Amino acid sequence: MISVQKLTRIFGEGDDSVVAVNELSFQVAPGEVYGLLGANGAGKTTTLRMIMGLLSPSSGDVEILGQHVSSHPDRIKRQIGLVSASAGLYQWLTPREILEFFAGGYGLTREEATAQVARLAELMDLHRFLDRRSATLSTGQKQRVNLARALVHDPPVVLLDEPTRGLDVVGSQVVFDFVRTLREARKAIVVCTHQLDEAERLCDRFGLLFRGQLIREGTLTELREQTGRQSIVEMFVDLLRAPSKAEVGV
Repeated sequence: MISVQKLTRIFGEGDDSVVAVNELSFQVAPGEVYGLLGANGAGKTTTLRMIMGLLSPSSGDVEILGQHVSSHPDRIKRQIGLVSASAGLYQWLTPREILEFFAGGYGLTREEATAQVARLAELMDLHRFLDRRSATLSTGQKQRVNLARALVHDPPVVLLDEPTRGLDVVGSQVVFDFVRTLREARKAIVVCTHQLDEAERLCDRFGLLFRGQLIREGTLTELREQTGRQSIVEMFVDLLRAPSKAEVGV
């Protein structure tokens, strides 16, 4: 479903250049939640932007549903839903109006948009505030609308960038339930976060990013066997303490 192939992104030129992502490769199957994890500045968001075709790689490519992002960027965008903690809502519009607006942008007819909004309102429990202005919604309610917006065109691929940032325990649980629903629907899911303890609850497999490089990859059981550590937090602490080893993949 998703195949990232030696993806590299370099910003700047010459002595001022910075390698944000360095020959990154991984695959995500339908129904799988892949955690692309790392500290701030590890290259997570840059990777997501390249997957979506918003940022051109310096080298390498991404393949989604058998199509290369570099060759079909507009077509690929229609296959992806994005959930980002930095995404806001139009404050004077209601959730219904926002969802219908985005549905139309993805080419759904009015009838299709109405049916999809009704389905998402049921799925995400939006009924109580579906017709209230977004400015009046709580943080958790706004996040529910953001989650629904990512699914309004029923994409096979969903990318989540720091989806629980700023949420309380109840709001975070909404995200966990949302990911479970996506898994059951056989979506291919990439979660980028530095909330490592939450990632252990969300993800099936993990890719540990350090300074733009994929240092380790596998299920939690496999990573424990590789590192001798029980938690991903402990694994990253080891990377930070021994950066020279991490950079060569030791």
